[in-house]
Amino acid sequence: MPTDHIRYDVLARDALRGVLRKVLIDAAEHGLPGEHHFFITFISKADGVKLSPRLLAQYPEEMTVILQHQFWDLTVTEDRFEVGLSFNGIPERLVVPFASIKSFYDPSVQFGLSFETEAAAETPAAGTPPATTPAEALASPPAPPEAPAEGEAPKPGEGAEVVRLDRFRKK
Repeated sequence: MPTDHIRYDVLARDALRGVLRKVLIDAAEHGLPGEHHFFITFISKADGVKLSPRLLAQYPEEMTVILQHQFWDLTVTEDRFEVGLSFNGIPERLVVPFASIKSFYDPSVQFGLSFETEAAAETPAAGTPPATTPAEALASPPAPPEAPAEGEAPKPGEGAEVVRLDRFRKK
């Protein structure tokens, strides 16, 4: 198989993260329109993620947050978003780099994006192709997790299942 010196997989992944960034910027500026709301799953210990020690102890691998009715101070920068949420009545401030996000899902319109995080892409399992392609991200949005209470994250091990469609890619 020829070597991809251009790295189309990385370009496509970054473009799709741009979609996520644009959606969050719009939500920060104008709020969530209609019934839109977001399930965002990210790697808890990825570089740049900031969680309280309490949340990190509860969700040491990954965490899914829901942005719907009760979130505040959503701030979006070039490489991350920050948001205030309440967990069991305790307000928390989360910092989540886009590179740490595994999936984004808006169940109101059945739209989702799945990403292989950069940490996983740097150390892929044997036989695992790198990065998510546009076909993967759009053809198979992650299934929504059982909806926990507003601002609450699901129990560890629960959440969206990321499905790889690389096997359909021509080699």
